[in-house]
Amino acid sequence: MSEDNSNLELIRHDAAHVMAMAVQELFPGTQVTIGPTIENGFYYDFAKDHPFTEKDLSTIEKKMKEIVNKDLATTFKVFSRKEAIKLFEDKGEHYKVEIIKDIPEDEELKVYYHGDWFDLCRGPHLKSTGEIGKAFKLTKVAGAYWRGDSSNVMLQRIYGTAWETQEQLDNYLHLLEEAEKRDHRKLGKELDLFHFQEEAPGSVFWHHKGWTLFRLLIDYMRKRQEEAGYTEINTPDIMDKSLWELSGHLEKFGDNMFTTEAREDRVYALKPMNCPGCVQVYKQGLKSYRDLPLRVAEFGKVHRYEPSGALHGLMRVRAFTQDDAHIFCTEDQITEESKKVCDLVLSIYKDFGFEDVSIKFSDRPEQRVGSDEIWDKSEKALKIAMEATGLEYTHNPGEGAFYGPKLEFILRDAIGREWQCGTLQVDLNLPERLGGNYIAEDGLKHNPVMLHRALFGSLERFTGILLEHYTGNLPLWLSPVQAIVAPITSDIDDYATEVQDELKKSNVRVDADLRNEKISYKIRENSLKKIPYMLILGKKEKEERAITLRVFGSEKQEKIKFEKLNDFFEKKCKMPLH
Repeated sequence: MSEDNSNLELIRHDAAHVMAMAVQELFPGTQVTIGPTIENGFYYDFAKDHPFTEKDLSTIEKKMKEIVNKDLATTFKVFSRKEAIKLFEDKGEHYKVEIIKDIPEDEELKVYYHGDWFDLCRGPHLKSTGEIGKAFKLTKVAGAYWRGDSSNVMLQRIYGTAWETQEQLDNYLHLLEEAEKRDHRKLGKELDLFHFQEEAPGSVFWHHKGWTLFRLLIDYMRKRQEEAGYTEINTPDIMDKSLWELSGHLEKFGDNMFTTEAREDRVYALKPMNCPGCVQVYKQGLKSYRDLPLRVAEFGKVHRYEPSGALHGLMRVRAFTQDDAHIFCTEDQITEESKKVCDLVLSIYKDFGFEDVSIKFSDRPEQRVGSDEIWDKSEKALKIAMEATGLEYTHNPGEGAFYGPKLEFILRDAIGREWQCGTLQVDLNLPERLGGNYIAEDGLKHNPVMLHRALFGSLERFTGILLEHYTGNLPLWLSPVQAIVAPITSDIDDYATEVQDELKKSNVRVDADLRNEKISYKIRENSLKKIPYMLILGKKEKEERAITLRVFGSEKQEKIKFEKLNDFFEKKCKMPLH
């Protein structure tokens, strides 16, 4: 049965209740708060004097199985607000009482019972606890603030997963194990790429190797964009809040923005998006319809407030770099320009090893700027463009940007997880709001259409996705260190240095391991760093002016002559440009 099947939702919902029931039986006095289903599972937040341990999870799980085996009938009763408050006050559930007090007085409330245990819930539920089955597991304990507010008390959250069959559960647990092995935060530390620290929450401290990888991504994208007819600009990180009021960002996106204190009677904001700055560059000098389409790229650093509990390595940060571009065009050019963006983004993903890509069409959200007439026109234009590409897409209602509908490009990685990366948005609002125009063939001023386009999306996030997709074993052209020269004994160091210098002439990123250690130790240590090529040099190699090549992940070795070394690496290290 598919994961979005309603029966699976019921299983997970009931499993959450049974988990809460088991916790309260095992740890009297523990209060339950909220416990929804989530993607692939469920969780419950608990108020408990002492923290749960990993050992507690197995005890709770065992108790859950006992409750399932009892096959307790599920029933519900309807209470008035006043009756419900008394019911949970008598039970000592103060958090539930707080929830109920926020519900309108005239609203009837459902309380679901599993045997004698009960909880406030909208339902629905299965007929009995026995219908949950045995394919469930508690996965981890984490902290969570009451109602997600860091000024509130810290609760304890227990996560679990539940499936219809043991096979589905086993497959999912295997996926979790794979994901843990691929965790980019762990790889970032092991490979000496980056780190985070409390003094700059949600911001990356890039180490030399990580910054090398980051710059390689920019170099690649810069070359692809130049080939595709883009020019590149750079705009300020901090601008007066009046610009963000004019653009609509402060009204519609203000909760995610960082602003400064008043200075010289002015308040500034760190840019959360690059588009308003790009329009300011576009406005310099008169533009004609002959200048369009105008494709303008920017590797812009943006800053967005994310709650501390939502931060997650490179995947969710407060400061990141977008490979942004804005295409100023006429309405007649939307289709052709959109097709070119789609072709470009799919070609780029292919170069990075992502060929399973899906596309979502996201239309107008509740919070938006512009009239319905403009939104009708924007959505129609983007749909026509998508039809013209011949690419398949699905509908993602209400998830467009506040200024226009968008396409979302979703990558599927090596273990089947989906990542939303690139976007294309049709915007008929911002150019008008910010005063961008051009002289049309009729001699009058018109507002251009603005296509917002990002391909990697966030370079930080794309780096994390790459690391997890390849388990840190990046393609040779992307590896921060492509080769390591390892002499067997110290009297070969002079030849090792000569080999290293020769490779550097071809811009190979190469290091030499000249430590006074056994070669077996060097091989093991450098294999942990996932360096693609190890060049092993001994007395024989020096005499023959040769090099023994060892490829990461393989026991096979091959010998190559010194004079052929650069040709060998030049072919293999080439950036995949079209």
